[in-house]
Amino acid sequence: MKQRRESDNTSSVTIHEVAKHAGVSSMTVSRVINKNVPVREKLRTKVLESIKALNYIPNIAARSTRSGDSGIRIGILYSHPSASYLNEIMLGGLEQASKLGTQVLLEKCGGLQSQKTAVSRLVEAGVDGVILPPPLCDSAPTVQMLTREGIPVLALATARPLPMVSAVRIDDFEGALALTRHLTKLGHKRIGFIKGDPSHTPTEVRYEGFLQGLDEADLPLLDDLVVQGMFTYKSGLEAGRKLLDREDRPTAIFASNDDMAAGVMAVAHGMGIHIPEQLSICGFDDTPVASTIWPQLTTVHQPIVAMGKSAIATIVEKIKEARTSGQMGKPKRQLMKFTLMDRESTGPAPHRD
Repeated sequence: MKQRRESDNTSSVTIHEVAKHAGVSSMTVSRVINKNVPVREKLRTKVLESIKALNYIPNIAARSTRSGDSGIRIGILYSHPSASYLNEIMLGGLEQASKLGTQVLLEKCGGLQSQKTAVSRLVEAGVDGVILPPPLCDSAPTVQMLTREGIPVLALATARPLPMVSAVRIDDFEGALALTRHLTKLGHKRIGFIKGDPSHTPTEVRYEGFLQGLDEADLPLLDDLVVQGMFTYKSGLEAGRKLLDREDRPTAIFASNDDMAAGVMAVAHGMGIHIPEQLSICGFDDTPVASTIWPQLTTVHQPIVAMGKSAIATIVEKIKEARTSGQMGKPKRQLMKFTLMDRESTGPAPHRD
């Protein structure tokens, strides 16, 4: 028999060990403990027997912090290099959660092992659904870990939602195409492009939109002007140096997000390159940095706050549906509108001798 931990008055046995002993999922164990969803009597009995056999003591303190009549707890599992992006998501998400009387639990993670640990903590806490902001929205292993536990998952800002995953997103292809058309209409022919994190699906989809824009303008793809970034300010600095420290530098640079665009702008300022007279720069997302740097950044406005609100509302709806039907059901998908923000960082292509 396991000994109790005197420090927190809980058992050293985990909810996963109870689930394994009973031959059910951790979510089933959580539902039996929390009594928030009907569980078949046969399964409930097996779980209770395993709890007794293993001397498992649930974390009552964690469960007692539930708020709202719905008793719904949403986990947000995040690992994102852009603090401003995450802040915008949380601004909308927490506001919506407050309206719905829903509790939100945040878990930060890094690599795969860290993701496994974070998922375990969320399951142990009895979450009813999980929202995955980028780049975890495209992490198949994380999605699989959660769906195996019977937990509904919503991917936020993915470009290609995984099967059985609900999603709130924009059309990244059309957004990138609109930005590229904006640059080509200004007369730019040598356009640099900075890709984002390869593990995040909008990276490739935005690049595809850029290629379509070049094709429409009958412009060739200049491979040496395509540079890999990681959606971070630092990677924008590095990419900016590669593109601008050359005699035949581009007249415009399309960075796949605002943080990288801000890095390029810093490099340009340091080199004495005038924006937009000598170089046009645009980003993507319209995070707060886009309107606080100088000159203000031309970008695609992704309604991140509204997307955070919609993510909470959508996952709550999915959870209620699953509680009623007893099964996961079809994923819910929402495509939100983007807006091209034409600001001071872009202008007509400079004339060169």
